[in-house]
Order: sequence, then structure tokens, then C-alpha cells
Amino acid sequence: MIYLDSAATSLLKPQCVGEAMAAAMGRCASPGRGSHESARLAAEVCWDCRCAAAELFHVASEEQVVFTMNATHAINLAIHSLVGPGDRVVISGWEHNAVVRPLHARGAVIDVAAAPLFDREGTLEAFARRLSGARAAVCTHVSNVFGFILPIYDIARLCKAAGVPLIVDAAQSAGVLPLDFQRLDCAFAAMPGHKGLMGPQGTGLLLCHGETKPLLFGGSGSLSRERDMPAFLPDRLEAGTQNVPGIAGLLEGIRYVQSTGVEQIERCERSQLRLFAAELGDSVGQLMLSPDPSLQSGVLSLLPRDIDCEEAAELLGQGGVAVRAGLHCAPLAHESAGTLRSGTVRFSFSPRLRRDDVLLGAKYTKEILGK
Repeated sequence: MIYLDSAATSLLKPQCVGEAMAAAMGRCASPGRGSHESARLAAEVCWDCRCAAAELFHVASEEQVVFTMNATHAINLAIHSLVGPGDRVVISGWEHNAVVRPLHARGAVIDVAAAPLFDREGTLEAFARRLSGARAAVCTHVSNVFGFILPIYDIARLCKAAGVPLIVDAAQSAGVLPLDFQRLDCAFAAMPGHKGLMGPQGTGLLLCHGETKPLLFGGSGSLSRERDMPAFLPDRLEAGTQNVPGIAGLLEGIRYVQSTGVEQIERCERSQLRLFAAELGDSVGQLMLSPDPSLQSGVLSLLPRDIDCEEAAELLGQGGVAVRAGLHCAPLAHESAGTLRSGTVRFSFSPRLRRDDVLLGAKYTKEILGK
């Protein structure tokens, strides 16, 4: 199988990730739930993972790194902390349902800063027009459908000037693009463990700088006499037993990213995308490709010729090419790009993918969809 679906889950993980998870299953109990060796080992794994994440993302304090189940959980925590019913929230036109649905559920007024695909200036202008008086802003760093890299640091500066707290969805950028939490100076940044960070499913991180409100309540291993959740991080947002095997795997995934280098990963994925696109040309349909390579990460959408997207993905899967098709849980992004009715076939790349696999994936795609 040629795996071209890393934007969904990084299946091609370093071997050390699974080994660390298996070791934790046999050695680690729960952090903060005892003074015995297995509890201490669990606490060390969790602390080491916080430290590694804080170093990678330039977070001032390890306590600001909160473990979550996934990016969706992290975004829900951030939105719950900042947004109430009737609050106006500015979002980009490229947001995932992990942003739109929690805002809708909170009764927020969603104000979309719409702009054309790969138009950074238009995006900035749209945010600048809408931020005044907003309660919060939410912006993805990279579109999960089109790989569009939004000008997140410029958007963060606009939010800061307007006094509007910003939540950054780093689901497609964490571990793939440089992300400096201190430079962003945003309220929250949310990310999954199972994509660019090479960790297992069921893991995620929320980087916190703003006011926090818990979504879950229960044991935290601290201040057990109190009825309220602790006021300090990370305990305030981490009720219940943690996914220690998952965190152990995430730690090794982060270490892989650190040792490889985010800049090298970025270059690798962008090179793979350009190679794949060059091999396809216009043989199978319209590629949603930015003329400026710096505006697009390792995610490429295709509008296939004379075939439905879902059918195209099914044929590719049968032919040994793993992709995703449809709306990719981001109908707003498709509305912004004009592909809401059709959806797209999405190809996404990975530093664990070999050049020969990229070429073979393009060859198979031309053979299967070019008929």
C-alpha cells in the first residue's frame, strides 16, 4: 500500500513509538496516584513529554502543556474557556468542524473572515475588518483540505492589537511547520498527537496562555479535599486517569520530530507534494495547487475528471493507494474554495514516505483515474 493519507493519521510512525507504548503498558501505572515505582515511572513519562512539547513549541512553562484525547478535545477546552452564548467569534474560512461545531453548540455568533484559496492578503484584510468587538478568534494554521498555510503570526498580531484572544488550530502544522507559542502570544494552541507529531491516536495537546475552564471534573491526583478542580495547570484541565501508554508513544514521536528537525520535515513534505503533482500534471483532473510553494504544506486536493470523488478514492484504495475523499469534516473550507458540491480527493505526505513511493503513487493514480 502507498499511504498518502497522513493528514488524517500518520500511519508510517517510527518504530520507537510502538515500543514505548508497549513498555509503558508493562511498567507504568498512573501519575499522581501513588508513591510506588510504577506510579513514579508514569509521572516521569508524562513530565518528559510535557518538557519535550514545551521545548518544541517554545512554551514558557511545562505546566502550560495539557494532555488531551485529540485536537478536537483541545479545541473544545479552549472554546469552553473563552466563549459563551451570543459571543461573536471570528474564524477563517478554512476551519474544520472541530471548530465550527463547538462554537455552534456554545451558541456563539460565527463571523467568517472569508477569502479566496491561497490568498494571504485577503485573509488578513478579512480578519482586520471583523475583529473589533469580537469575543474571540479561531484560526487554523494549515487547511486540512488544501494545505493552505494561513498567515497565523500576522493574524495573531491583529488579534493582539484588537484585544481579541486567539485560539490556533495546529492540527495540520504541529510537527510539520515551525510553531512558536511565545511568538504567537495567543490564548491557546490545539493539536493532535497522531498526525505530524507521530504519536498514537487518542493523544493531543493544548498549549495554554489564557483563562481556562474545565470541561471534565474529577480526580486530578492533587488537592483531593477540594470540591472544585485545582486552579493551576495542568491539573485544572486533566480530570481522570491519563493515557500513559499513549503519552509515552507521543513522547517518542516528539523526539523523532526534534531529531529530524521541523524545517527538514517541512521541506520533505513540500518536495514530495511538488514531485507528485509534477508527475500527475493534468492527466487526472484539476490539482488545487498553489503557484507559490511557500503557501502550501504537504496536502494536495484533486478534482478528478469524469468521476465522483468518493468513487475515485475507492478505486485508488483497491489499487493500493490510500487517500481520503469527500468534505474531510471541513465543509466551510470547501465552501470557501467552491468545492462544496463535489468535495475533493486528498493526498497528503510524510517524512516517513520514500521518494519511490511518491513516484509509484503518482503512477498508480494516473493508471487508475486516467482511464
